[in-house]
Parts: sequence; C-alpha cells; structure tokens
Amino acid sequence: MRHLLLRRRAMPLPPPASPPPPRMPGVAGARLFSSLPPPLPLQSRREVHVWYLLPDELNDASQLKMYMDLLSPSERKAALAMNGEKLQKGAVLSRALVRTTLSRYTDCKVDPRSFEFKKNKFGKPEILWQPDDNRMGWPLHFNISHTSSLIACGVTMDTPIGIDIEEKKRKTKKNFLSLARRYFTPSEVDYLDKIPDPDAQQKEFIKLWTLKEAYVKALGRGFSGAPFNKFSIVLAAKNGIQISVS
Repeated sequence: MRHLLLRRRAMPLPPPASPPPPRMPGVAGARLFSSLPPPLPLQSRREVHVWYLLPDELNDASQLKMYMDLLSPSERKAALAMNGEKLQKGAVLSRALVRTTLSRYTDCKVDPRSFEFKKNKFGKPEILWQPDDNRMGWPLHFNISHTSSLIACGVTMDTPIGIDIEEKKRKTKKNFLSLARRYFTPSEVDYLDKIPDPDAQQKEFIKLWTLKEAYVKALGRGFSGAPFNKFSIVLAAKNGIQISVS
C-alpha cells in the first residue's frame, strides 16, 4: 500500500517583531508559531506528514527558554539531566517540536503544554487522550527521531507511525557487514554483499538499518519484540520499499 509523504520545515523561527494575538491566549510559546502556515490537514490514514528542524540554527537563548516553558516538569528535568548543553538543547527542541506540531493539528484547540503522554509496555511514547476528549476527530499518532544536526517528527491519523534518521557518515565500532550478518536477514546480507563499492555498500547498510528501525518503532514493540532478523526490507526500484515478514 502506497502512502503520501509530506515534508515541511517546522522551526526555529525568529520571534515576530510585532506578534499577532496568540491563537491560544496566555500561551507565550504559541506566538513563535503564529507566523507559520497551518499544517495541511491529514486527509486519510495513508498520509504521513514529517516536520523537521535544524537545532544548530537556533542560538537565541530567550527563544530556547520559551520552548523550555512548553515542556512538562518531567521533560524539563530529563532535558537538564543530559550531559552537555548541546544534548540539553536537542532534548528541549525535540519535545517542543512534538508538542507544538500536535497542537497545530488540533487547530490549536489543545494547548501545547497540556498534552500528556504515556508509554506502552515496550516504551513507545503515545498521546494520552481522555475518553471524552472530542477536540480531535481522529486519534493522532506521532514518532520522533534525531541526530546531532536534525530533529524530525512524523504525524499520522489513526495509524501507528515510526520514524528514524541517521547520519550519512555514521561510524560503527564494528565493521558494518559484521553488524549486518548479526542482525539482518540472509537476503539483506546477500544484497549488501553484491554491492562492489564500499561507500555505496555502507550507504545501503545505513538505509536498511534506518528503515528497519522505523518499522520496529511503528510496530511499537521495541527491538526485543520485533528482532531485525525476523523481517526483510526489499529496496525495489520500481515498487518502492517492500517489507517481508518471516
């Protein structure tokens, strides 16, 4: 089944010189996003919207504090516990991206700060909706991933989602083919073995690893619940990406 993928840049944004009234009275963080176009509505369960930001482009301490104020006490505590300012900043922006993006899909009916989250038994974060909450016609699903230079948040309607991003030049402690033989299926290892150029081989390894990670995250069962060697990713040029489950 094919899906429609939409990628849009989310933030950071410079604060407007003269901000219009916020769509959510009393929520300072909303002003930072008032100049963004509203998100395109999710038309069906087959649509996937991906929002991303480049953390290195945000260097305004006051703006970062506004994002920090959107977080829950536990999120702030976790962010500040990170080792180093760069990791702390990334944690703050990741959570702010989730909260502001989800709020905009409710047409800002839900304050970014009011979202509550839970984790399933495998640790996947989900929105905690109350049974009588009718502010969203269909349940929203989200997933987030980040590297040192990019943060991405995927959003779907009534459909589980998984997203994973990796550095193109990611380095591994072990030879990547050794990792493939340990974690991948025989067909995937054979696919990599047939690529003569080492750089191209490594590129395809990272692509496969990222796709497998995203699939496992979408299932919401974690690595132990969906081992990489129990399903194959087929990179078909004409038919897109196919998943074969053993």
